[in-house]
Amino acid sequence: MQDIKRAPFREILGWCMFDFANSSYTTVIISVTYGIVFSQLVVPASSDPENPYLYGRLLWSIALAISYLLVVLTGPIFGAITDYSARKKQFLFYSYTFCIISTGALWFVVSPGQYWLAFILIISSNFFFASGENFASSFLPYLGPKEDLGKISGYAWGIGYIGGIAAVILVSTLGPKTMENFDNLRLVGPYTAFFFLFAGIPTFLLLREYTAGKDKPEGLSYLKIGIDRVFSTVKEIHKFRDMAIYLGSLFFAMAALGIVISFAFIYGAHEIKTEEKHEIAMFLLIQLFAAVGAVLFGFIQDKIGAKKTFNITLLLWIVCLLLIYWVKDITAFLIGIGIPTTQQWVFVGTTVLAGTGLGATQSASRAIVGLFAPESKSGEFFGLWGLSGKVATAFGLLAVAILEVILSDLRNSFLIVAVFFVISLFINFFVDEKRGIQTANDYKEV
Repeated sequence: MQDIKRAPFREILGWCMFDFANSSYTTVIISVTYGIVFSQLVVPASSDPENPYLYGRLLWSIALAISYLLVVLTGPIFGAITDYSARKKQFLFYSYTFCIISTGALWFVVSPGQYWLAFILIISSNFFFASGENFASSFLPYLGPKEDLGKISGYAWGIGYIGGIAAVILVSTLGPKTMENFDNLRLVGPYTAFFFLFAGIPTFLLLREYTAGKDKPEGLSYLKIGIDRVFSTVKEIHKFRDMAIYLGSLFFAMAALGIVISFAFIYGAHEIKTEEKHEIAMFLLIQLFAAVGAVLFGFIQDKIGAKKTFNITLLLWIVCLLLIYWVKDITAFLIGIGIPTTQQWVFVGTTVLAGTGLGATQSASRAIVGLFAPESKSGEFFGLWGLSGKVATAFGLLAVAILEVILSDLRNSFLIVAVFFVISLFINFFVDEKRGIQTANDYKEV
């Protein structure tokens, strides 16, 4: 593998700006706003007065799980095609365009009860969003030497959270998430789509394709080439032992993160009884500390190594989730020693840790794959990164949804998140970072 010099600032900025742009989708649609609109307003309430939004949360989980499973089926193949044809930028543009179209189309959910249309549009938009994440991430190994990838990934993720704040501020002008305000809330999709559209333009102006494509053999389609390359990599997986082990660790970490991203505000509203003022404070703290965490841990990673950094972030998450689980007990203890507070504000306080872990874990995971990916297989390896992450997210969302139905208790169902992080930490101890990097450097495609 040839030595890669740090890319010009304009190209790194162009790449980072895609994180700024696409954070509007994951923050507004998945995490903060539309998840609540869908589960509490669009989907009819259940007959259980103690858990009226059970059906909404179940359908939300299923929609996201289906979209992630579609990414699983296509991600590695698309990645292999972009490696072979040098069309990473083109595929990124397609995913960007169709995510914007299907997000904007949420405006056509004109009244509560049209949950099947919203269900289909969430599947479509999230599929293209998640596919775009894979395509964008596959540029990372070309943007600098391996010792700089942690910082570069951290910059992008940090800028992304600033984009999330800007998008939510824009959407917040639409008013409260109430049935009476449903007509205004229809604009959540179009507002997010326009933000994504305009903020993403610098990426396609500044970022370039870094490799030359190979000539397609006569009689072979790119789809057949992509499938063949994926099967070839699977046969050679023993050569990438540390990448394979890490993907196992990543599976459980991403299952946990998928639950947190999709259910954090829903959990707060249902279990902790948060109000709008708490949600605003929670959102700002998560975004700000996620940005700080992504950049800070990017520098730490380049100093102490990717594996150690990833493990630190997992420990941070375990502590955070245990605090959330016992938030009522902690509140009672604080009141008992004379500190006036409420469980809502204690819950908001834990988001400092959650935010720091959120940015750092995602940034570190992307950088590790960049370290372990041979140059000729970056798209394919990031397709596998997406595969592991999306299968995991689908698994985690369905696990929580099924457990909530069985237990009728979101609090105990949510505790599985901490268990997933513990399993991820255990598996990651078997990864040898130096060996994984050396394997990528030594790999020569036949």
